[in-house]
Amino acid sequence: MKNIKSFQNTLGKVTKSTFDNHAIDLFKFQAGNNPVYKAYLESLNFKPENVEKITKIPFLPIEFFKHHTIKTNDWETEIVFESSGTTQIITSKHHLQDLSYYHAHAQRIFENSFGPLADKTILALLPSYLERQGSSLVSMVDHFIQSTETNSSGFYLNDTTELIDKLSQSNKNDDIFLFGVTFALLELAENMNIDLSHVTVIETGGMKGRREEITKDELYGILNSKLGIDKIYSEYGMTELLSQTYGRNGKFPQSSSMQIYIRDINDPFTILQAGKTGGINIIDLANAHSCSFIETKDLGRINLDGTFEVLGRFDNSDLRGCNLLVS
Repeated sequence: MKNIKSFQNTLGKVTKSTFDNHAIDLFKFQAGNNPVYKAYLESLNFKPENVEKITKIPFLPIEFFKHHTIKTNDWETEIVFESSGTTQIITSKHHLQDLSYYHAHAQRIFENSFGPLADKTILALLPSYLERQGSSLVSMVDHFIQSTETNSSGFYLNDTTELIDKLSQSNKNDDIFLFGVTFALLELAENMNIDLSHVTVIETGGMKGRREEITKDELYGILNSKLGIDKIYSEYGMTELLSQTYGRNGKFPQSSSMQIYIRDINDPFTILQAGKTGGINIIDLANAHSCSFIETKDLGRINLDGTFEVLGRFDNSDLRGCNLLVS
């Protein structure tokens, strides 16, 4: 690996069969050029040059994004994404070198799942995200909106009446996507009488402390019975990552840029087999500028078909922006 830019330029060409080689090359580069990650590895007396398998790589605990600036090499920050939280919680901060790179990568992931953005109408019901600064989700969805070829795309803070008007007037043949935070989608279902069977919903997070948490199955059941929606996806992503994945029925596919590994709860350096529940480790190749090897506080498991499920959070973990509903 020569430099970050050269690696980013090859990201769209990574395949399942070449992922491991790309990840190991990136690990060795970040181990030597990311001061925080390098110090963490040294504290473990770990020798990066000896790594030949992904399962041997130590993952950086995600809390480091709260207390350190995580950068590989030295570069000027264009934008800082910040996680959601309360005044009592120290938020994570993810420094980005190139916002356009993030947008292009997120668009590639979305289009690989759903087809060209230009053909879509993108609506966003994200009140909790729009009410604060530095949301990576808002930045991504705003880029999606700008990339469509319709005037109907847009954000809706608390004006659900205007949103309903847009949906009511839409053509049943239009390819409409509604990004919505969970509590706002529930309020929509409870207060509006409308058939949205032609809309694809992408729910992006939990209750943000505004309502009691419910399971995914309960959420899907309410949206289906009240609004007629059966095309419901969940988005899994977080401030500290540049990659996302979209899954139906709580099962998320792995991608060419992001792979999931499940670690033993009592031994963070032991990787579990499929079907076992443990902590979620993530390799996100898109994080070439920061750290691609992250130990999250999410609990999950990998299924035999290769998909993964998010089952909750470690006890006493901060509430996060990603979807944490227990299946």
